[in-house]
Amino acid sequence: MRTRFRPDRQLTARMVLTVFLLGLVYVAFVAVLVALLKSWVAIVVIAGGLLAVQYFCSDRIALAAMRARVVDPQQEPRLHGIVDRLCAAADMPKPRVAVADTDLPNAFATGRNTERAVVCVTTGIMRRLDTDELEGVLAHELSHIAHRDVAVMTIASFLGVVAGMVTRFMFYSQMFGGRRRGADQTYLLVVLVMLVSAVVYTLSFLLIRALSRYRELAADRAGATLTGRPSALASALTKVTGEMARIPTRDLRTAQAFNAFFFTPAVGARPSLSTLLSTHPSLQQRLDRLAEISTELGEAAPSA
Repeated sequence: MRTRFRPDRQLTARMVLTVFLLGLVYVAFVAVLVALLKSWVAIVVIAGGLLAVQYFCSDRIALAAMRARVVDPQQEPRLHGIVDRLCAAADMPKPRVAVADTDLPNAFATGRNTERAVVCVTTGIMRRLDTDELEGVLAHELSHIAHRDVAVMTIASFLGVVAGMVTRFMFYSQMFGGRRRGADQTYLLVVLVMLVSAVVYTLSFLLIRALSRYRELAADRAGATLTGRPSALASALTKVTGEMARIPTRDLRTAQAFNAFFFTPAVGARPSLSTLLSTHPSLQQRLDRLAEISTELGEAAPSA
């Protein structure tokens, strides 16, 4: 899709590299399964089916999980006005616009292509941000759609799904009668497959998290460049992160599964683990990058 969002060759290269590395790991993983098991095809077919459902129905699944509804311009004129202006500036098709009725201040974009794309904001973030700040957030989310990284992240997650399923399958098969047939050799086989699956899951998890962090920085840059106001996006980041601390922990943990797609994570990793395990860069890193973009654009640097 051609848009006025600046092509991000570094993001494209990282997405290609991540998928390539995951593909290598996946080939090695299947080779091990072929050598050790006879039922690996069923596992891959099941996981492939789950991936197909996730890929083709991701927009409906996400909206249903967040209890969001698609709204028209009469229902949300301010929101549609911002999206209309941004899509015109970016020369991209307008996605569907949805609102989730929750106090959690956040936003996300989903959909496998521009025809199925949807950008969703919560009532909590609309209430807390002014128009310029909300425009910065929506420009960030629209860049995810323009760069097709939602689809890439869905495909990249396939290997982790397969590895996780294999681990559970072998664990339960061992618990419910796997050892009765036999043999210490069978038990050793089960343990070996579980170890291989765990290693594969860990590698895919770390690769996907690294890509997720970079794609957020890329979306910050693309969104700030499109609006020409990095300070507004920085202000939105600071405000949303601060307001998140006031949300009950129980509500945050309910939304934690959406962290990889949210504008800011509902529940972040502990500082000692954030580098490897977080879906997003730290707030300070994002603000520092936006300050650099402000300097490039000649705008006053955003304050933290």
